[in-house]
Amino acid sequence: MTFKAFISGCAGTELTEAEHDLFAAEQPCGLILFARNVDNPTQLRALVADFKDAVGSDEVLILIDQEGGRVQRLRPPHWRAMPPQRCYGDLYATDREGAKRAAFAGARLMAAELHDLGINVNCTPCLDVPQRGAHDIIGDRAFSTDPDVVIALGRAVMDGTLAGGVLPVIKHVPGHGRALADSHKSLPRIDASKAELKRVDFRPFEALHDAPLAMTAHVLLPVFDEQRPATLSPAIMGKVIRDQMGLTGLIMSDDIGMQALEGSFAARTRGVMGGGCDVVLHCSGNLSEMTEVAGATPVLEGMSAERFAYARACLHEPDPFDEAEALALVTDAAATRVASLGPDPTVQA
Repeated sequence: MTFKAFISGCAGTELTEAEHDLFAAEQPCGLILFARNVDNPTQLRALVADFKDAVGSDEVLILIDQEGGRVQRLRPPHWRAMPPQRCYGDLYATDREGAKRAAFAGARLMAAELHDLGINVNCTPCLDVPQRGAHDIIGDRAFSTDPDVVIALGRAVMDGTLAGGVLPVIKHVPGHGRALADSHKSLPRIDASKAELKRVDFRPFEALHDAPLAMTAHVLLPVFDEQRPATLSPAIMGKVIRDQMGLTGLIMSDDIGMQALEGSFAARTRGVMGGGCDVVLHCSGNLSEMTEVAGATPVLEGMSAERFAYARACLHEPDPFDEAEALALVTDAAATRVASLGPDPTVQA
């Protein structure tokens, strides 16, 4: 089946007739879910099934941001509250192997919940390396300020997600850790040298270059492109991300509705595709925006279609795992963070 190269959001807990008709006509390659789309497990399974019915295929990507901590769309009482990535980084300082086991276990537990709902993509791990003075939009979503720690724990989360029959998404390439602004609200400018970016920011992405899926950062890197953010820059998408970092998987933009980008949604879509992304991500669920994006999006073909097919081929039935043991590992890792930072309800496994 031929899809269009965009992943869409939707407005509520079920598809409207207009959304169903749009998806049937335009056939996006995926759907991304947010808290506004979530009520309970039965409802969510029905929404996923309705999207697949509208597109006319089960071979689509169903995405969600379930990182843990402050970024998790599925929450109690139906799903576990999971710790942020930083708790595994804190543990790594005293117990490297234990931290990797806990990070794998946390990813595996989240994958089990997602797989049960028909969600086959989790937009994690964050491989950003925060620097002193950076905006806190990343904050404890990052494992560490040390790229070696980010590499070790990012690999563990990637492996744990895949073991659960769900695809991981490494983000935000080429790195959001130095940004002094939130790209949801404005375009961050990162004035670091090529040598410094390569030494720190790029290393986790180079190390996990074999990830099936990746998501861009809307950041300006003047040393590579003075005018276009990474998402829209052929120089960065091609020479840096594909050639230098060696990423081989399907690369999607971050949400093109973010204020870091300018212009109409059709113009943003064309810019994303012209920059070298494989797929456009649009999240708002606003029907007029969705229609504009769909109209400007090309068919998923060529190398992009091959990367999409490869990502789909990485999906498999979940490997067996000991849920109680995994919970114990995550609880212990979260307790380390609670002991060091004080009580935090988001770290209750």
